[in-house]
Amino acid sequence: MTTLVSFFSTFQNASSHNIHSTRSPYPTITAAKSLQIRKNTLNQQTFDQNINNPLPFKKLPLLATIFNTLDNFICDFLDLPLAPFLDPKQVLSGNFAPVEELPPTACDAVEGSLPSCLDGGAYIRNGPNPNFFPKGPYHFFEGDGMLHMIKFSHGKATFCCRYVNTHKHAVESEFGYPFVPSIFSSFSGGLLSSISRFLLTAARVSAGQFDPIKHGFGTANTNLALISGRLFALCESDLPYAVQLTPEGDIITLGRHDFGSPEPFHRMTAHPKVDVVTGEAFAYEYGSGARPFLTYFRIDSSGKKHRSVAINSIERPISIHDFAVTEKYAVIPDMQIVVDPWLILRGRTPVGVDRGKVARLGVIPKYAEDEAESVWIEAAGFNPLHCVNAWDEDGGDTVCVVATNAAAVDRLMENIDCAEMTMEMVVVDLKGKKVERYKLCDEFLEFGIINPAYAAKKNRYIYAVILGEKRSVGVVKLDLTLLNKEVGGDCTVAERQFEPGCHGGEPFFVAREPNNPAAEEDDGYLVAYFHYGRSEESKFVVMDAKSPTLEIIASVKLPQRMPMGFHGLFMSETDLQTNYIK
Repeated sequence: MTTLVSFFSTFQNASSHNIHSTRSPYPTITAAKSLQIRKNTLNQQTFDQNINNPLPFKKLPLLATIFNTLDNFICDFLDLPLAPFLDPKQVLSGNFAPVEELPPTACDAVEGSLPSCLDGGAYIRNGPNPNFFPKGPYHFFEGDGMLHMIKFSHGKATFCCRYVNTHKHAVESEFGYPFVPSIFSSFSGGLLSSISRFLLTAARVSAGQFDPIKHGFGTANTNLALISGRLFALCESDLPYAVQLTPEGDIITLGRHDFGSPEPFHRMTAHPKVDVVTGEAFAYEYGSGARPFLTYFRIDSSGKKHRSVAINSIERPISIHDFAVTEKYAVIPDMQIVVDPWLILRGRTPVGVDRGKVARLGVIPKYAEDEAESVWIEAAGFNPLHCVNAWDEDGGDTVCVVATNAAAVDRLMENIDCAEMTMEMVVVDLKGKKVERYKLCDEFLEFGIINPAYAAKKNRYIYAVILGEKRSVGVVKLDLTLLNKEVGGDCTVAERQFEPGCHGGEPFFVAREPNNPAAEEDDGYLVAYFHYGRSEESKFVVMDAKSPTLEIIASVKLPQRMPMGFHGLFMSETDLQTNYIK
């Protein structure tokens, strides 16, 4: 029981396992074998379990039936009435409803002319897509990760969507119903149901129905990243899952990966920062069992994780979704979103907001071996959800961060559109130890992106989604040179409002000439998935990033509805060649 308490309170806190130390990080798999793996929903995890290793618990069908009956009893009789943002019947309605997997399928209808910079590449987006309809409380953040990929070749497109076969997805697929708990919703139904669900989960783990200590329990549903050239699906409650692709356009889950960590390593931010010059990735891990509550580390260009730096200046468990990196520093937000695992025993979710806490920003040298040189500065009311970019000025005495801030942070867990998300530039004076903040747009914005070539460098343009009620309603382009620090103002220079009923996802910038160092920063395209509710059609769209209306110059009708999701990326032909199953 002590181990399980530690597991939930820290998202699988400190175990002594180094799960992957005896395995090749990227096993060689033939294309034929990869397709066979794809058909077996349980046995894709070639990193941390054998392909044909059955679950011992399957030998105990009576116990499984008892557990399932108790689960139904908790949901039907012990859970208190669900808030709308936790009621699966409401959360999973409209375009938030999940879709089925789809094998590689040709897209027949292409409108306009696809830019040549897309040819040979692929756009992939991640997002929550529950494999089973939830029995009890459900939060949008916790659905099983599904990757939606559109691949381009000679002006034609192929579309595919596959689940990331996490340990959670694998065991629930094997048993045919959902039972792995979530930190966001499972313990929000009142005292009696929370304690009952906690004890039931302890019994499932003890009986071997699933193994969160050894295999994790994350959903890999948040983001995608190329780390040392390899593709990973990520969420902050688990290790990344390595993913490979087939030349035919299919998606294969390889398994959890710890980058050969020299120390216990159990979870990682879903937003690592990759240095486009050195190929290194910078990231962090947070937990709530014991200090340090946050550690910072880097993964070198060969894919090897270095020893973590303990950030003991974080004095209590917190939830940090994103951070920023410049050429010299890492910038860590100490937000008002906190984690208190003991709230589970009081019938409340352990993730909450401490309005009495003063938010801070921590700045630590990028290659620090300890936190001795870190600087912490108060930034009252600054609760960034996503850091868009950051850079150094004044020889490193000043750090500028562009991020979205949840002004109504106490409503963030209800729905992102309730949190009054504002795009801000934050100027951190390291010598004077003060912070200045500037609002960049009058609209509520989220999912901000830049030209990836300008990561950790001073950039001019920001692109972001305009938030409406339970959906995005447009895309905006901001010009940071228009910021007047004396009188303020709106930096908008281009905007596209969606038609009624249209849902647009996070865009991604693709340069028109990616290998031209003299190209202008905004010389390229914004690509994204759109769903048109009135016609019930979903499309991949290409917008001209230079156009004052962000004009749609091309689109591809998708063979399946595209549900709402989170983050994605574009992979060039070279990126794909590195990640193909050989």
